[in-house]
Amino acid sequence: MKSEKIKIVRNALGRSYKSGSEHLFSCPFCNHDKLKLSVNIDKNYWKCWICDKSGRNIGFLVRRFGSQDDKLAWSKYENRVETSGFDMLFAEKEEEIAPKVDLPKSFCSLTSKKRDTAALNARQYLRERGIGKPDILKWKIGYASAGEFEGRIIIPSFAPDGFVSYFIARSYGRAWPKYKNPPTSRDIVFNDLYIDWEEDVIIVEGVFDAIKAGNAIPLLGSTLRKDTKLFQKIVAMKKEIYLALDPDAKKKTDRITNLFKRFGIDVYQIDVSGYDDVGEMSKAEFKKRKKASSILETDDYLLEKVLAI
Repeated sequence: MKSEKIKIVRNALGRSYKSGSEHLFSCPFCNHDKLKLSVNIDKNYWKCWICDKSGRNIGFLVRRFGSQDDKLAWSKYENRVETSGFDMLFAEKEEEIAPKVDLPKSFCSLTSKKRDTAALNARQYLRERGIGKPDILKWKIGYASAGEFEGRIIIPSFAPDGFVSYFIARSYGRAWPKYKNPPTSRDIVFNDLYIDWEEDVIIVEGVFDAIKAGNAIPLLGSTLRKDTKLFQKIVAMKKEIYLALDPDAKKKTDRITNLFKRFGIDVYQIDVSGYDDVGEMSKAEFKKRKKASSILETDDYLLEKVLAI
């Protein structure tokens, strides 16, 4: 069995050499020219001595970098659902045309040099939330100068075709309710056009959390079910996922983690304790906590559930 496992890992990662009880490969995360990714079959552990990436499940490497044949061959060694069998699940529906949403007619970009009172107030609100010019440019943030959405920050979401698929309208004054969003479905991958699926993808609660987190997708206050576009895209992309939900949303975090696990998606949980949400953190603090997060293995997850009873 051990020789079969290392053969599968070699198929996924390429050539290697043996050093004691470990096999050393080229790291696919940092692509260092030396073989510095150590894989220990007996301990089911891997670690790169250059970029410090590590994990307690070698199957993660196979699922991330191996072929469908490699994943299928490895699946017999794990108590996991092999996601290749769900292709038909996601193919049952006819391809839907992505919804197109019009931004408010009075939308003004905050990347311009306009210095009217509304623009100044909007920029001041963003500064107080730790959001600066680079964020405004990256997220195409603007404001509404008149009409139904007057007095609100506007953060648009772009579909892969470049059209606006949704937007968040958040009051920066006393207008109520705080959030006033368009009358269209929230079943989207927020800002899908700008998500880098080759990098770590982070799931957060709201759009201001996403701005602080970086390559992140907000849930927009809803949960995540297997029939949602976001969940289906994650499974289709065969990604591991980072979760950084609010500390008071533990049941939601548990439910989403369990769902990902059922579909073979590895989950990292980022500690948000001490803050109401990610949006309250500095980017430096979030980056530090993300780096400190570790993959939540199935056994660990079940143990945590038992201890929490």
